[in-house]
Amino acid sequence: MKDLVSIITPCYNSAEFMEETIQSVLNQTYENWEWLITDDLSTDHTVEIIRTYNDPRIKLHVLEKNGGAGNARNNSLERATGRYISFLDSDDFWYPEYLETMVDYMEEHQAELVYCNYSRCNEQLQPVLKDFIADKVVTFSNLLKTCRLAPVSTMYDTKRVGKFLFPVKSKREDHVMWLNLLKVIPQGMPLKKTLAKYRMRENSVSRKKKNIIKDQYLVYKDFMGFSTMKSLYYTANWALNGFMKYSKIFN
Repeated sequence: MKDLVSIITPCYNSAEFMEETIQSVLNQTYENWEWLITDDLSTDHTVEIIRTYNDPRIKLHVLEKNGGAGNARNNSLERATGRYISFLDSDDFWYPEYLETMVDYMEEHQAELVYCNYSRCNEQLQPVLKDFIADKVVTFSNLLKTCRLAPVSTMYDTKRVGKFLFPVKSKREDHVMWLNLLKVIPQGMPLKKTLAKYRMRENSVSRKKKNIIKDQYLVYKDFMGFSTMKSLYYTANWALNGFMKYSKIFN
């Protein structure tokens, strides 16, 4: 039997998009998966929607206290038993061949981490920017200057690298976690195929500009332990690369 994939999903008030996300997982051609969903105390009917799906592979846990996406992801990670760890936020979408293609690529290339192309879409899953292209091998060094790894399009092998939790005191928890992972492996491999859709929601935390520069600076200063000047240098690089990343208008 093919190795088990653990899908890690935090959710909070995602009722509007949850069914599309669930269906994208149920449509996967790779069937040996478990889905660890941690609800961060939603106040809408997200939990009720999830509970309508009678699939034993879907394992829902509802937190007693709201603690943020990093905390919710950690709850799912701690319960995960699969060899491969993949991430899918509650408003994102995978093409049916996502898991199968990613696992096959990891096995063929003996990769510890793989990331693929993804579409950048509006709330109706229509492309609004050109696809993000996985065109470079990712290392700790180049990940400091720009975060090329998105949860929706990245998978890693726990058999080879173990599990990596998210810092709960950072608003840039994804970037910190990837940097910590790339400290212990030489590289992450690019898979140049579009296999996922990332929903760019206007009210999402990741799209809010207020204080984002400060939060990124703290990635380097507090979590990487860099000096003030070194932290400012990488923050400036990250900001410039981020501008370029989101300036590629779809046409």
